[in-house]
Parts: sequence; structure tokens; C-alpha cells
Amino acid sequence: MADKKLQPIIVKRIKKSAHAPHGGAWKIAYADFMTAMMAFFLLMWLLGSTSKGDLQGIANYFNAPLKVAMQGGDGSGNSSSIIPGGGNDLSKVHGQVQRSESNEKADRKQSLDAAKAERARQDAVRIKSLQAKVDAMITGNPKLNEYRSQIRVLVTPDGLQIQIVDEQNRPMFDSGSAIVKPYMQDILRAVGAALGETENRISLSGHTDAAPYGNGDRGYSNWELSGDRANASRRELIGAGMPADKLARVVGMADSDLLEPQNPRAPQNRRITITVLTREAEERLLGKEHTPLPVAEKHDNPPAGTR
Repeated sequence: MADKKLQPIIVKRIKKSAHAPHGGAWKIAYADFMTAMMAFFLLMWLLGSTSKGDLQGIANYFNAPLKVAMQGGDGSGNSSSIIPGGGNDLSKVHGQVQRSESNEKADRKQSLDAAKAERARQDAVRIKSLQAKVDAMITGNPKLNEYRSQIRVLVTPDGLQIQIVDEQNRPMFDSGSAIVKPYMQDILRAVGAALGETENRISLSGHTDAAPYGNGDRGYSNWELSGDRANASRRELIGAGMPADKLARVVGMADSDLLEPQNPRAPQNRRITITVLTREAEERLLGKEHTPLPVAEKHDNPPAGTR
């Protein structure tokens, strides 16, 4: 027991030291790796759920992004939704419906404009050809050439306008009546023959000057007189071979459209106007669905007046 008491006591002390510094860079690398893996699997999911046409559109966009953005096409719409169909209307099957529908409307409008322009060009060619034909007819016919000053042929926005006007000492009709003078018959029959093969429809109007017609306020007036003269001219044109179904309208204008407004009673205001209408003028004046009504026959011998 004494030896045990004298035995020295040994105390072992373990000296602890701090860990060497190593930083957290591996955590950032691991986070980047996981993010890349998530993006990769998301890309695989999108590629697997996208149709072949849409994939081609995406490829076209990245090949020429500016062209697709400006001209439209698959993959160039304005939808931010990943739901199939995109846009505001989610009932659609294919995406980018807003852009495609607007493109269709633009294409339809462009086609209509092109068709309208082509129709106007064809009308212009026909009108010019008809003008040359009428001018040659007047020049080559000695009888008509004698009355050249009373026949006015010009191209207007509505088509080819042929006006036969009165002169002071050479009226087209008997005074106050719708009886056609013999030389006026010659003019109308020559014009009717020239218009026999035209494809365009024709408007015919009669005009008077501003001189009052008898008791026109209550009875037969310039309105009836101008209408009767237009109808008498219509009969002469049809008698010369112009098809009746080419007439779009026959109207009496009285003195509502004076040729010489500064001189309301000038003889030039008394005239017959024959207008070969362009298609655009026909639609504007008569409507696209217009069906010409039978022209009512009026008085062949209206009451005599002061005209």
C-alpha cells in the first residue's frame, strides 16, 4: 500500500487546435450544378411537349429573329403564356393566335385592294378605248362632225361622260317638250351604236336650265320635262342597238346640276348626259346589290310651255 501511494500520478492533457480554414466554394458549385440540372430537365420537358411545327418556328426565330418578328409566323406571337394555345383565348389549340388572325385579315385586305386596283386599271383601259372610239366616230361622220361643238366627250372620276348640249339657235328638243329633233336623233343613234358592246353600265340624265316652266310649282315642271327628255333619249339609244340591260339609271335632274352656274338660263344647261360608269362608280351610286328597275314611260308630248 505504501508503494502504491508513492506511485506518481500521470495526467494526460490533449491539446485541441482549431480546424484549418477551407471556405464554402463547394456549396456554390453544388448549387450551380443543381440549377443546371433543373434547367436541363425543364428543357427536356418542354422539347418533349412541343409540336414539330412549333419547334420549327422556334428554330426559324433564332435563325432570323427580326424577319419573323416583323412578318409573323409560328413562334413569333405576343403570348407570354406557356399554356398550349397562348394569347388571351386559351381555347385555341395552337399558339400565337392573335398574330396569325391579324395576318389573315391583312392578307385578305391586301388581296381585296389588289383586286380593286386591277379592276380600276381594266376600267381605265376600257374607258380610254371607248373615248377614242367615240371621238373617231364623230370625226369620221360628216353629219355628226357638223354638230361637234354640241358633243362633249371627257373622262371623269365616274367614267366616260358624253354630253349633248343645246345651242342658242339649234336646240335638241322642241320647246317645252320631249320630242327629239332629227339631228339629235342622228347623234343619239350614233352614240347608241358605239355603246352597243361596252361592258360597263350606263347612267342617263336629262337637264334643263333655270327658267321656270309654266305652272311648274303645282303641275308639270322642269323635273318632269328633264325626265321625259332623258327617257326619249333612252329610246333612241336602245333603238340604235344599245342593250337595255346596260342602263343603270335614267333620271331627270331639272336645273339642279347646271353646266354654266354663273348663267343659269344659258342654253348649254339644257343637255343630255350619258355616263359610261366605272365599276367603282356603279357601286358607289347604285349599291353592290342594285337591280335596275323598269324605266317608267312618261309623257311623249308634255304641255307646251315657255321653253
